[in-house]
Amino acid sequence: MAKIVFALNQSLDGFVDHMAFLPDPVLFRHFIDDVRGLAGSVYGRVMYETMRYWDAEDLEWDAAEREYAAAWRSKPKWVVSRTLKSVGPNATLIEGDLAATIRELKAQHEGEIEVAGPELAHSLTELGLIDEYRLYLHPVVLGHGKPFFAGPRPPLRLVANDRIGEQVIRLTYVPV
Repeated sequence: MAKIVFALNQSLDGFVDHMAFLPDPVLFRHFIDDVRGLAGSVYGRVMYETMRYWDAEDLEWDAAEREYAAAWRSKPKWVVSRTLKSVGPNATLIEGDLAATIRELKAQHEGEIEVAGPELAHSLTELGLIDEYRLYLHPVVLGHGKPFFAGPRPPLRLVANDRIGEQVIRLTYVPV
């Protein structure tokens, strides 16, 4: 049975913004390895449209960026949206019962399925479907933006903390 994991970069003041924290080479390598090890990813529409960047080929990418793109493209993606009519390669649109679909994905797969996007994670938290939260804490104060937790923070228990690269701490929590 797969584990559903919500993992995202976060500022010290609790906000997420993929443009505010560019990973150093060690953190980027961590993300490449992380994506390689996933059973797949579940995206909300906005995060999926952001990540579609990796579907293209950019001649200016370095070797690590090409490696990340290849890993990302190779993994199945499930996209939760009421407005999209189609999704890109290796992606499936989820339009029906979110809880039933996520339970099915958990039952059908082994390993980790990563959730991307705070609003989708909030919906899955309310349904009791997130097994683990990974906060990649960056030494940045944004003062605004989307919070990591889109609703009330669920009761959590810290199970691990790791330093990744020069400046990032990964905090891993499970629901209580």
